[in-house]
Amino acid sequence: MILSYAGHSPAIDADAWVAPDATVCGDVVIGAGSRVMHGARLVAEAGGSIRIGRNCIVLENAVIRATARHPCTIGNHCIVGPNSHVVGAEVADEVFIATGAAVFHGAHIERGSEVRINGTVHLRTRLERGTVVPIGWIAVGDPARILPPDQHEAIWSRQKPLDFPGFVYGVDRSLPDVMQKITGSLSAALGVHRTESV
Repeated sequence: MILSYAGHSPAIDADAWVAPDATVCGDVVIGAGSRVMHGARLVAEAGGSIRIGRNCIVLENAVIRATARHPCTIGNHCIVGPNSHVVGAEVADEVFIATGAAVFHGAHIERGSEVRINGTVHLRTRLERGTVVPIGWIAVGDPARILPPDQHEAIWSRQKPLDFPGFVYGVDRSLPDVMQKITGSLSAALGVHRTESV
């Protein structure tokens, strides 16, 4: 389904293909030879943009999102695997993001890197060219430190200063009712989808 809203319509190259049950919404550009498979969701929130390069493959049920604060760019010759999630990140050419992987706001993944099955690249994390995040491991920080999932304290010591609530939502984590502030502003911002048209 191709959806326009808030004055933005997707631009899909004539040589690209989007499955009829995929969703492409808002300011999204998809390059020649790219394929967006069944159930995938590419959603650029109001003020945000998604750019997909040439010959990219976005597989089943993958989610690619952008917000006004965090555009999302996928370079040329990339694969975004089934059930993976990429939001507000910059992904260079020839990157492989495997099944179930997650890449968060402000991440930069340089050329030829791999995020293997269920791997995570945290917000504001930079993977240097050719970096591999092993199956189920977590990359966090700039420069990235890659840690196994059982190292929560080491991960948190690097993740906490990256300030997820502040960086993503502009909300101070120490304020009372932080979730009420986040969900209230997010609800208001997402309300623009009421104006979508096919």
